[in-house]
Amino acid sequence: MLRQHTLLAGLMAVACSTTAPAAEELNLYSSRHYDTDERLYSDFEEMTGISINRIEGKADELIARMQAEGANSPADILLTVDTSRLARAKDAGILQSIDNEALETRIPGNLQDSDNQWFGFSQRGRIIFFDKNELTDPPQTYADLADPKYKGLICIRSSSNVYNQTLLASIITHDGAEAATAWAEGVVANMARDPQGGDTDQLRGIVSGECDVAVSNTYYFARAIRRDVKGVSADRDMIGWIFPEQDGRGAHMNLSGGGVAAHAPNKDNAIKFLEYLSSDSAQQYFSAGNDEFPAVEGVALADSVETLGSFKADAVNLSDVAANIPAAQKIFNEVGWK
Repeated sequence: MLRQHTLLAGLMAVACSTTAPAAEELNLYSSRHYDTDERLYSDFEEMTGISINRIEGKADELIARMQAEGANSPADILLTVDTSRLARAKDAGILQSIDNEALETRIPGNLQDSDNQWFGFSQRGRIIFFDKNELTDPPQTYADLADPKYKGLICIRSSSNVYNQTLLASIITHDGAEAATAWAEGVVANMARDPQGGDTDQLRGIVSGECDVAVSNTYYFARAIRRDVKGVSADRDMIGWIFPEQDGRGAHMNLSGGGVAAHAPNKDNAIKFLEYLSSDSAQQYFSAGNDEFPAVEGVALADSVETLGSFKADAVNLSDVAANIPAAQKIFNEVGWK
């Protein structure tokens, strides 16, 4: 359900006085559901004097809303998680290309849209976790997850999950559709249970003994290091982790990112906000506040994130990955990945 933080009903109202300067504002549509982001918004307001009017909701709801609003949409920014949703927003025609040297310089080229319609501002590794008490030879690559020796051992989310869609799309990008189909078939054969729950539930599956291997985004586990997460934190010493493909292409990374709305009434303010999200202070907060990896290289990591250790990340261009997301969903359907 959409959640309205600052009423937007008066956005189109005529000012009472033609001589009074209009208040500086920014209309943000966001599917990031993290309370810790409040600091990001308040800091921007204090630094710039620009007030943020925020609508929160699920990504698909926000995209549909912006499409329905059309040229009358008050939205200036769409902020969402995962490459797949950014691609959906672009395909829906609700974003616009922007030419901004600061963003193009600070955000690595593989983490931004080829047409500059969206930029990634934080990253999450989709990696392998395992029961250290049960497995002495955990999977080292994504391909290993399809190895029959792990039959009945793997917990992973459903095919409708955008993180899995983007992971499979990256495999298509690297290895082709035929290899990706064989991989997906192998993972289905190795599942310990039907897909269920979120990433934290996959980690809980290791603790409960339902599975010896789980696939999850890094920030779910890092969060359990920073604070108490029921069913994970108390037993996290039994959980080991592998950043896959360290002798090859590197671990798959997905994004949280955003872009300027196609009909942004406050375009200049929208660009200022994206520039702010690429600043060192905001980048540090993505890590400290939500246990993510910054998109900008060289920014300090939170202790919880740094605990995961150094690793090689996949440098594939995520615009190329986004183009293969429809093919990934087709493969999931073909192999019976629920």
